[in-house]
Amino acid sequence: MSRYEALLIRVSLLYLILTASFGFSFYLFPKLIPYFRTSHIHAGVLGFFLSMVMGVAYWMMPRPKQLKQERLEAISFYLLNSGLVLRLIFEPWWIYTRDPMLKNFVILSAFLLLATVVVFAIAMNARVVTAKKILAIRAAKKIKSNHK
Repeated sequence: MSRYEALLIRVSLLYLILTASFGFSFYLFPKLIPYFRTSHIHAGVLGFFLSMVMGVAYWMMPRPKQLKQERLEAISFYLLNSGLVLRLIFEPWWIYTRDPMLKNFVILSAFLLLATVVVFAIAMNARVVTAKKILAIRAAKKIKSNHK
């Protein structure tokens, strides 16, 4: 398991705790719900679920031809977390104040999160291969090793 695969999984657990904390706080302080509802959803769906899926997918999906994608893993990690942290800080603040300047940070966070999904899709597309192709890669390796 690479450093970024582990980080994606570990950070997802922090977002799970944050999501549960938001949910619990809504019972204690119901007036916060309008300001933090979308933060609660983003922390759960993108922070916990997507981060967990990305970490496990990078770790478990096949790597044809010993494909290494640590750079894409790192980019995914930093885009996801920078976009999500911006969203979790600025969206409730923007909802509360309606300050147009704050909306720019929310838009930037949305762009970073979209970029995360695009990078992840590109990385996973390189890993999606049929069993026939995997067998062909193995056969080619076997032929190469027999010629040495």
